[in-house]
Amino acid sequence: MDTKELLKKVRKIEIKTRRLSDHIFGGEYHSTFKGRGMTFSEVRQYQFGDDVRNIDWNVTARYNEPFVKVFEEERELTMMLMVDISGSQFFGTSSQFKNEVVTEIAATLAFSATQNNDKIGLILFSDRVEHYIPPKKGRSHVLRIIRELLEFRSQSKKTDIEEALKFLSNVLKKRAIVFILSDFVDEDYDRTLRIASKKHDITGIRIYDKHEEALPNLGMIEAEDEETGELITVNTASKKVRNSYAAYHKERVDYFHNSFTKNGAGVLHNRVDESYVKKLLGYFKRRA
Repeated sequence: MDTKELLKKVRKIEIKTRRLSDHIFGGEYHSTFKGRGMTFSEVRQYQFGDDVRNIDWNVTARYNEPFVKVFEEERELTMMLMVDISGSQFFGTSSQFKNEVVTEIAATLAFSATQNNDKIGLILFSDRVEHYIPPKKGRSHVLRIIRELLEFRSQSKKTDIEEALKFLSNVLKKRAIVFILSDFVDEDYDRTLRIASKKHDITGIRIYDKHEEALPNLGMIEAEDEETGELITVNTASKKVRNSYAAYHKERVDYFHNSFTKNGAGVLHNRVDESYVKKLLGYFKRRA
């Protein structure tokens, strides 16, 4: 993609997603995530009814009378977008590929965060962390994130969500709002998710195509695994083969849903031919 074409695509996404964040998501985002953290502000003399757990014992000992710590909401938050750029993201049988929908959702979330004066960072991952942009504020920073989402190409086609979560825990020491955008065709990340979700406010957004849920009956076909590149011959006329594929797909979806919900993380399922606007808005309203 040449520079002119890239800038044109970035501008097109900015116009669409910024309009959404300005008129629909900005207020909902603020209502959902405001006051997620508390930061120390000052100390004052103890008053009847104050929580004794907030007593500052050092100051109390110094002045020989009780003082309490006063906390206030952290107005400035950090949003981290964790985006799966493995081979399976470049799949779609409707009007868009999964990665195109992911880019629009990520941009909408990022512009919503800028309205709240929050920082936004980006982690692009496959079976390794491919690229990291540290959290920062501002429109130009969001445009950089959109450019990377459009242009960056992964070195690997495989997926390892556990590795991405480990990286998140290493680079972000303070609590953050984290959105993981993937099809979640992976497993064995439950333990790492449990650790990360204790520290961060995490939401998994599963982007998928309806034709990934079941194999159509097309007879003998040659198929390529999107994440390994392996070519295999599949007898889709076999009911057993179709049922096995459907069971495998359901197992991955159930693992994603169960792992996130039991660890207190948010869950959102969005098909590429569905309106992510309605899905995101409904999710924000439920959480507010």
